Formats: sequence, structure tokens, C-alpha cells
Amino acid sequence: MASWWGVKQAATAISLVLLTATGARAASLHQYTGLTLSGDARRLAAVEADKAEGAGSAGHGAVVVRDTNGTVTARLDPCGSCRYAGPAWSPDDRALAFVATAGGQASLYVAEGAAVRVVAVIQGLASTPRWSPDGREVALLVTENAQKEAGATHAGARQVGEQGEGDDVQRIAIVTIATGGVRLVSPDKTYVYEYDWLPDGTGFVGTAAEGNGDNNWWIASLRAFGRDGSARIIAAPQTQIAFPRVSPDGRSVAYIGGLMSDFGSFGGDVFTVPLKGGEPTDVTANFTGSVTSIAWRGSRLMAGVTVGGGTGSAVIDPVRGGVSEVRTAAVTRAAGDGRMALDRSGTHAAWVAEGFDFGARVEYGRLGSLAAITHDNDALTPLVTATSLSWKNEGMTVQGWLISPTAALAPGAKRPMVVHVHGGPSAAFTPHFVWGDIMAAFAKAGYAVFQPNPRGSFGQGLAFTRANIRDFGGGDLRDILTGIDAVESQAAVDDARLMIYGRSYGGFMSMWAITQTQRFKAAAIGAGLSDWYSYYGQNGIDRWMIPFFGKSAYEDPEIYDRLSPIRYIRNVKTPTLLHVGERDIETPVMQTREFWHGLRAMGVDTSFVIYADEGHALQNAENIEDLNRRIIDWFDRHIGGGQPVN
Repeated sequence: MASWWGVKQAATAISLVLLTATGARAASLHQYTGLTLSGDARRLAAVEADKAEGAGSAGHGAVVVRDTNGTVTARLDPCGSCRYAGPAWSPDDRALAFVATAGGQASLYVAEGAAVRVVAVIQGLASTPRWSPDGREVALLVTENAQKEAGATHAGARQVGEQGEGDDVQRIAIVTIATGGVRLVSPDKTYVYEYDWLPDGTGFVGTAAEGNGDNNWWIASLRAFGRDGSARIIAAPQTQIAFPRVSPDGRSVAYIGGLMSDFGSFGGDVFTVPLKGGEPTDVTANFTGSVTSIAWRGSRLMAGVTVGGGTGSAVIDPVRGGVSEVRTAAVTRAAGDGRMALDRSGTHAAWVAEGFDFGARVEYGRLGSLAAITHDNDALTPLVTATSLSWKNEGMTVQGWLISPTAALAPGAKRPMVVHVHGGPSAAFTPHFVWGDIMAAFAKAGYAVFQPNPRGSFGQGLAFTRANIRDFGGGDLRDILTGIDAVESQAAVDDARLMIYGRSYGGFMSMWAITQTQRFKAAAIGAGLSDWYSYYGQNGIDRWMIPFFGKSAYEDPEIYDRLSPIRYIRNVKTPTLLHVGERDIETPVMQTREFWHGLRAMGVDTSFVIYADEGHALQNAENIEDLNRRIIDWFDRHIGGGQPVN
């Protein structure tokens, strides 16, 4: 077997030194979600709330309407205990629809100015309001009498009673604004993930599959839905599909297709297919980045993109193919409908931007010249500086981020470093403001953090994302280890005090790494996967595995067995802290318990925490605080503390 470092080539670096702002550190971070821009480019709306330090999510917020100079013109909070989502402007830009959820009930509100009224109430969940082309109706995705929050990352329902029965079903519903009537229009037993109105208002296009919604997105097809409950398949590609969008002339549908391991973490190429059905065409086949959102504006597709470790916008020609006007920067951008909110013409845009050196802010302007119009987080002081690194490994160019505390090092001193492996694997690290989370805890402890985007990540084209198929822990681990060499060749990092941290797929990679190398002196692993074969039968989303492994565990057990960290547990010497949520359906508790059991049997120093009622991502502030404290204590104990040493 070849060395896990692979063939080491000369490493190169592109550095981005980030500036440190001044000001006192605030007690909360202001957040903007669901940002939307009116078609006439005059008003913005977003759900705004303050997130306390250490909290899993923001507190109660409001729907805030602003002029495009940033001035607040309305603050809409009709339900004092609700969570708001999905603000959407009407076609004539006069009204704003949004959803409020509380106590197992969802309400659709419509606001005109400061006047707000309830239009419909649904027993269950509702999301993604979209106005009909004529402005008389609003469509929603509705789950009646939901057993759990939509999405596999949320805590699962209790596993009691007859299994495989009573799955939640998310359907398209139409609400008539004048009367408030609610009518379900997509078929029963069919789970609709995303949708778009047909331009003439006669129906919808969406992605859908039968059966369990958490599990079946990976086999969803592109479908047309009539208002009469009819449905037909437009295309059933082998890729995962996201962002279905109908062209303004109603003749074709564009979507993002690719290898995507989590619903909501989208990236790939853009495909078009006739609305009547046919073979999809890849119109971005040579793009060395990942498209993350799309929107039609006339005959063009406006796209959000990830390139390397940065994000931005681009324009796609859906007829001739090709990507142009690519504008990216070392920031992360988001809006309610992808990376950016657009006006009717596609000339002006808005997004929520954040970087390593500044907290979230709304930016608005003509594409190519957006400027900040909100300043709620300007007083927040960055804890870190960051450098973008690139290096070569096995013929591939790989990118990653080196993130260091702002405190200067004494001459000759070196910092300990945490290698942070992202989940997915189809995802990418992009710049985020370090505040109130584990990254902030690392910075305060004096640790540098390396965030690599190895093969399998978004940001360098579909072939790069597909490069870890049937090779989990192979080339991607070699990319990471070679990246550590690149960091150490140009940064003051102490190789004798390396640590590794990851959750989900990053948890698997951390488990795998410590079975393959003794380079890491301590590990902290969350929601990991120790045995791919048993995991196939334990988890609630097994269908995601087929595109990566080729066949099920029952049809090709050898590959699942060979890539399982538990098979190499005797190699582990690294002290390891483990944690998982009690009701995690993506990476069930028994996967972490099995690894913990093996470590104990091998006499390895280990600790294992199960957090009550939590799902794949911890939400309880006390649990998050407890975990962050445990991780820092664990690392400090096993590397001798976070202070720089000569």
C-alpha cells in the first residue's frame, strides 16, 4: 500500500491577510435569513434576530423591511413566540408573504406596509411561500401533522410502533389570498422537496420522490404537477437534482445536478431539459467551480457559485452553454433563494455577506458593485486572521484555509493546530465570522485551525467533487495530510501538537485518520461513522450512499468493509473524545458507541458523551457550551495547552 502522504509535490500558497476591526466585543450576533429583494429593487425584507453567544440558533426575531439604503421601514412581529421564514414579495411589489411557525402550527401572513393579516393556518409545517404569476395566490410546501421538523439533520421521531408506516409527506398547497382557502395539489404519498411555478400559473415543476422524505431525495426525479393533482416525470437523471427553475417562456427547466451528499448543501453543474421531457443537457460542463443556486432573468441564468474557498455570482448561457462574468471573493454570501436576491431585471442584487474579518451584513447594489447597507455587527471584533492556501497533490490543486488567533507570535514560537475536516463529503469551507462557536473556542485557546477542501469538496468542478467515489479516506486523506505539510512549510505550526476535529463525514474522516496515521496527538469526533456496513442498515438516509459506493452494502459488502475505521481499530493510539446526539438519524448513536467500545478494548484514552434529545446538529445552548468546554479541555490535556512554544 502506498504511503498515506501520497506523492508530495511542491506546495504553493496564495495568501489573503484579513484586517482586524476595532471595537468592543458584543454579547450577540445579529443574523439575517431569508433575504429577498423586491422586483423593482426598492425594498428588502429578511428575518432578523440576535444570536446569543454559544446558542445553537438565534432567538425570537421579526420580519424586517428596509429601503435599499438600509433604513428600516417596518418591523413585522405578529406572533410573539413564532419562528418566521420565507419572506416573498408579490409580483406587483406591494405585498409581502411570510410563514410563522409555533407549537406544531404554521400560519401564512401577508403584509402591506405595516398592516399584517393571517391568510391561512396549517396544522403542521409550512415553508417556501411563492406568489402565483398573477398575484392572487401563494403556494407553499406543507406537511400536515408533521412528526418531526423537515430534514434529516433534525432530531428523529421516537422509534416506537410499527416501523416504515406513517412517514411525513410534504406537498404543494395553494392558498387563495382573497378567501384564505388552502388546497393541496400535489399527489398524496409523494414528497416534494423544491418547486417553481409555471409562468402561466397552470401548475408547477418540482423535485419529488415517494416514501420517506428524509431518505429519498437522492433518488428524486424532476416532475411537473398540475393544479388538478396530476403529475408526470420530466427527467430522472442519475445525479442528485436541486433548484428546479422554469424558463420565462415555459419551454424548459434548468436545475443543478451533481453529487450532493446532503439536502440543502447544493453544488454541481447546471442542466437544462425541455418541459415536455427529454434528455438533460449540461450547460456548464467545463466550469471549474460549483454552481450553488440559479434564477432565470430573461434568457440568462444568474447563478450563485463556489470557486475554491470563495463564493460569488456568475451568468450562464442556457442555449450555447458556458459560464461568464464570474465574480468571487473570500466571503460567504447567502439569500433566501440561493446566494443572491435579484430584482426583476437581474441588474441589481442583494445578499448577506460575512467573512473571517466581519460579521454578517446586508449588501446591495448593481451586480459587481454591491456595498454594505447594514451595520449591526460592525462593533464585533474578529478573533482570527486567515490565509487561503493552495497545494498540489497527485495532479490536483487543493485549497484550504489556515485560521489563526489575532495575537502575534514571539519570534521562533509555534502554535498548536487543529485540522478541522468538513462534513458532507459534498461541501466546502468558505469564510465565516468566527463567533460564539467551536471555532471561537479554538481561537481563545490559542489554536490555529486548518480547514482543507480536499477532493470530494465543492468549488473545483464536478469531476473534483466525484473524485472520492469508492475511495472515502483515500485520496481525500492524502490531500489533507499533504495540506498539513504545505501549512507547516510556511506557517509557525507545531507538528508535535497536531489535533483533528470533525463531525458527520468529518467525524468519519477523523475516525479513519487516527487508524491510518499517528500524526495527531488528540482527536475530537462528533456524529461519526465507524462501520459502513452496519451503518447502512442503521441510519435513516441510506440512499445517499449508493452514488458514492455504487451498490448497496448487501450487494457489495467488500468496499463497505474495507473503508470502515473499526476494521483498523488496533492501530489507534490517539486519545479520542466522542459525542453524538441521542436522536441522530443521519449518524446513529451505535456508530459512535462501536468506535468507543473498540478504543476502550485497545486501551486508548477515550471519553464518550451522548446529548439527550439532540439530532445531527446540536441545538441546546447548554449542550453546545458543555461540548465546546469538553473539547478544549481534552485537547489542552493531551497537547500540554494552547500557548505558543519555541
